[in-house]
Amino acid sequence: MLYLNEKDIKRAVSMQEMIDAIDLSYDMYHSDSFTMPMRTQIIEQDNTFLVMPTITKDAIGTKLVTVFPNNISVPRIQGLVILNSNETGEAKAILDGTFLTGYRTGAVGGSAIRHLAEANADTVSVIGTGVQGLNQTIAACTERPIKRIRLYNRTLSKIPDFIMKLKREIGEDYQITSHYSAEEAIKESDIIITATNSNEPVLPENPHLLKDKLIIGVGSFQPTMREFPKALYDITNKFYIDTEDAIEESGDLCTPLKNNWINEQSVQSMASYLALKKRRAIEKGKTIVFKSTGMALFDVVTANVIYEKASKLGIGQKLNR
Repeated sequence: MLYLNEKDIKRAVSMQEMIDAIDLSYDMYHSDSFTMPMRTQIIEQDNTFLVMPTITKDAIGTKLVTVFPNNISVPRIQGLVILNSNETGEAKAILDGTFLTGYRTGAVGGSAIRHLAEANADTVSVIGTGVQGLNQTIAACTERPIKRIRLYNRTLSKIPDFIMKLKREIGEDYQITSHYSAEEAIKESDIIITATNSNEPVLPENPHLLKDKLIIGVGSFQPTMREFPKALYDITNKFYIDTEDAIEESGDLCTPLKNNWINEQSVQSMASYLALKKRRAIEKGKTIVFKSTGMALFDVVTANVIYEKASKLGIGQKLNR
């Protein structure tokens, strides 16, 4: 059995390879070639414990996750991914689920950028400079010729450390600026990414600042959480989601559907969109929204890709049974 920590995972696969694995997950999702029961959530006050099992033709994967949004000195999201053979049931690998969650969620956003953003998009705004914001930014720079990165975080003192970590990952050839408000941060951007655990919209109720952009939300994963303002629903009629469960799980979808700000016909899964033989071209000058809540299928597919690559390269620590 192989143990793969953060360093091992990064050595084994690039962000581009992770995005490829997400696209593979969408193929499986559309063809229904997997078994994925509803995730189990146990909520106690602000904290959440999740158990997320999935079986594919290649592997069995189970992710155990804790989400403690009030953590300060340790990551808010922590976990393990256990990978088993679907032929013998034996454990093949244990992966750092804390890092894998952030890395593959970044890749989910990267896939949305790959398929929905304009080819020449060169400015990205990131609201929320935690682990998710970091990986989303890396993915954006992987998929588009990004030149400018505009940042906003509720706690401004966290931004310098974020910039230092980001430069270690993507290099120095970017104009990175921090801003005192989300309104200022999203001006002149092509892509807006929200990566917060907010219960209230973090983007402004100003349609002029939201028009003609690709907006990606990865933070809200419970019905009480929202990152998007009502103004956003007034200017777009097409929402892409990573899983059908997002309709019930995220306040960014269940709230506007309940209030008739949008209808279910305007919501399409990325899997069904990517499966179209003749995809409708993404119209320039239109606001496009992608909402992710994640799913266990992403974890088992990416974990198996990482495991296979690490095994070939001799990466990771072998554990004795």
